[in-house]
Amino acid sequence: MAILIKLESLGPVFFIQKRIGKNFKPFDLYKFRSMVMGATKMGPPITMGNDTRITKTGGFLRKAKIDELPQLFNVLKGEMSFVGPRPELLQYVEKFQKDYEEILMIKPGITDLASLKYRDEASILGGTKEPEKEYVCRILPEKIRLAKEYLKRSSLILDLSIIFKTLIKLVINKTNRH
Repeated sequence: MAILIKLESLGPVFFIQKRIGKNFKPFDLYKFRSMVMGATKMGPPITMGNDTRITKTGGFLRKAKIDELPQLFNVLKGEMSFVGPRPELLQYVEKFQKDYEEILMIKPGITDLASLKYRDEASILGGTKEPEKEYVCRILPEKIRLAKEYLKRSSLILDLSIIFKTLIKLVINKTNRH
């Protein structure tokens, strides 16, 4: 992946972004870089549809969810777990502070119920006139609801189920492209 990223565009292999973790502690989230250098200054913090900031290699990495693999470093560092509410940017956490007081009692995860529901979030946002407003007003409240549902139902069986469903979605997505 590193070679493909470096061959296509200038810049680092990894994209590192501050996210808010357990007990509101900020941490650096790692991903393979899937956008052009300086992309965060060129548009909103969310990506949508055919976002021109996404590189060709980045598009593949995102579709296959390979861009998320470096988050295993976050798991090893103890900042994340395999399953748990996805970590969010500070600006969005601040908008829903009260909700996140409950959600951030646990470590964020690489996958969760919202990851399964919004597997193709960028396409959903790409089909709207105001993607960031759509994210804040419709998608994020639903992600918060699903995070709270996860907290209420949290168990090893649920975690295994989410991991299994995530892997199935990855395989189905891969076979649908061929």
